[in-house]
Amino acid sequence: MKQNAFEQEYQQTWTEFERFLTFRVSRYKRFRKNEVPDEERPFSPSEFPDRYKALCHNLALARARGYSDQLIGRLNQLVVSGHHRLYGARANAKKHWVSSLLFGFPIALRQNLGFVALAALAFFGPFFIMALACYLNGEMIYSLMGVGTVSGVESMYEPGRHVVGRERDSATDVMMFGFYIKNNIGISFQSFAGGVLFGIGSLFVMIYNGLYIGGITGHLTQLGYGVTFYPFVSGHSAFELMAIVFSGAAGFKIGYAIISPGHLSRKMALRRAGRDAAWIVYGTTIMLVFAAFIEAFWSSKTGIDHTIKYSVGIALWIFVLYYCFFAGSEKNAT
Repeated sequence: MKQNAFEQEYQQTWTEFERFLTFRVSRYKRFRKNEVPDEERPFSPSEFPDRYKALCHNLALARARGYSDQLIGRLNQLVVSGHHRLYGARANAKKHWVSSLLFGFPIALRQNLGFVALAALAFFGPFFIMALACYLNGEMIYSLMGVGTVSGVESMYEPGRHVVGRERDSATDVMMFGFYIKNNIGISFQSFAGGVLFGIGSLFVMIYNGLYIGGITGHLTQLGYGVTFYPFVSGHSAFELMAIVFSGAAGFKIGYAIISPGHLSRKMALRRAGRDAAWIVYGTTIMLVFAAFIEAFWSSKTGIDHTIKYSVGIALWIFVLYYCFFAGSEKNAT
């Protein structure tokens, strides 16, 4: 390939790389709010490593083909500057790994609010519809589960029990902790993994679990078992329900990358989608461990005053929502 054709093909990518290097970090807040004109916008920081590798490849080609010293000098300067930015950022990231661990998850959620909203609608929509239907019609629950399953659920939340939320003569708190982790993370994994089926699998898991949990909620309320059911779920519901929604959002992110990769190859689109999805899955896994711990060691206890349980539950809902949608907001610019 002649040098002129080579420059014409890659000139835009080099210009975008230069723009990224000179773009003030403090302006990323404006960039994310779409306040920066299109011609001034750099690419996303998450794209930088791949862009840097491509630039190194361009420099190698220019040298191998004997292009002009001016072109090679320009590319070499970009590579050197990119090297400082990339490995300097990595060194800084190692020093602040705790900050990344704490804020990577909520930042990924906020960058994908559309998928979060879709997952919330797919879960909570069927949840409230089925909860109302089962509350108004006591037979509706049998459209979701068999008689034996319904009876088992009723016995778990029967008023007057010493331990609620589990079958009679069930295992110890520690063993139930392990059971809850396995069960919750299994649902979360299904919600995420369903994304590879063009997002349809995630949608199905969201709707099904919304119907199932909503049906149980409405049925137990209709029976008058709310006096045991609501104090039980109040403590762990924030972590558990929102983790299911966030897992579905990660699945939708993957599914969308498969359906609409844009100008990227499907493989590259999946790689980029996978970065945010991975942060979300890490975060939801931790949330579900917390949910299992609370469910096993706190929620099932009946000797605690309901006012205390409700107060703790409300506080945890506030904490989860604040952390997921506001924590680390100032770090979006870095």
